Amino acid sequence: MSKKIKELELNTLRATFKGVKDMVLLEPMKLDSATEYEFRKKLRDKKIRVKMVKNSLVKKVFTENGVAVETGSGPTLLAWGGESVKELALAVSGLLKELKKDPKAPEKLKVKTAVSEGTAVSMELAEKIPTRKEAIGALVSAILAPGANLAGCLVGPANNLAGILKAIEEKTAAGDAPAPAAG
Repeated sequence: MSKKIKELELNTLRATFKGVKDMVLLEPMKLDSATEYEFRKKLRDKKIRVKMVKNSLVKKVFTENGVAVETGSGPTLLAWGGESVKELALAVSGLLKELKKDPKAPEKLKVKTAVSEGTAVSMELAEKIPTRKEAIGALVSAILAPGANLAGCLVGPANNLAGILKAIEEKTAAGDAPAPAAG
């Protein structure tokens, strides 16, 4: 590859991956064109992009962007996009399971690694990392829980007392009524 073409390819990769910190790296094993088309189409429907990259060029771009990941050997297929790394990992995992319907069929795609916030993580961890909304919800719940418990402690005895007073009131109201005549 000439220096000019290499520089053009690097510039394209820089523009494509600028600001991308969440992705999944795959290794195509025995991927035929029809399967690849379906794989890309299904991911595209979920707003996830896929690109085949040359390892040496993408390593340079990753280093410039502060993404600490080793692409390994062999061709690399990058998937990125979606709301979070969890959504991305779940979508890719689902499609990989769908591709592996026949247990005797050779593996078509192999997961190299997942990248979350610029750091390599296992695919299993990427599927469990909470999304931004889930993390905010858990934080708000943790902040509000002590206040809810305190309110329950303050309101509980008052509710018990109100119930006792109502029972006494009903009993005395029933006691004021004339007694039934003895027969």
